[in-house]
Amino acid sequence: EGITCVEKIAGLNTEPVDYGNIPACTYTSPEVASVGMTEKAAKEAGYEIKVGKFPFTASGKASAAGKKEGFVKVIFDAKYGEWLGCHMIGENVTEMIAEVVVARKLETTGHEIIKAIHPHPTMSEAIMEAVAAAYGEVIHL
Repeated sequence: EGITCVEKIAGLNTEPVDYGNIPACTYTSPEVASVGMTEKAAKEAGYEIKVGKFPFTASGKASAAGKKEGFVKVIFDAKYGEWLGCHMIGENVTEMIAEVVVARKLETTGHEIIKAIHPHPTMSEAIMEAVAAAYGEVIHL
């Protein structure tokens, strides 16, 4: 909001703040991060949804690090593929949520996320795996 305000005062072209794409991060153990709608909110808003979930127990990196607690859950509009929300619990999820914020800002589809190469093994590939689960294409489950 501050940056948008200053840019507007300076006479620059500004985009309105997208409050639906501001990530929420909770620095607990385990960490919690989310952006966008919950599954319940998406249904209440009238969306037909695709939901994917990937547990860190299935992540090679999480297993190697001994940090298998948690998961990544994604919510997509079934009709158009719009990324409606993402919710994560686990190690480093407050770092991982940035990928989702950027993907939502750029209106990236689930299939584009699946096709983007994610390094293996990493905690962040759990995002791609959750998206793949939503589309019935999960690899490591």
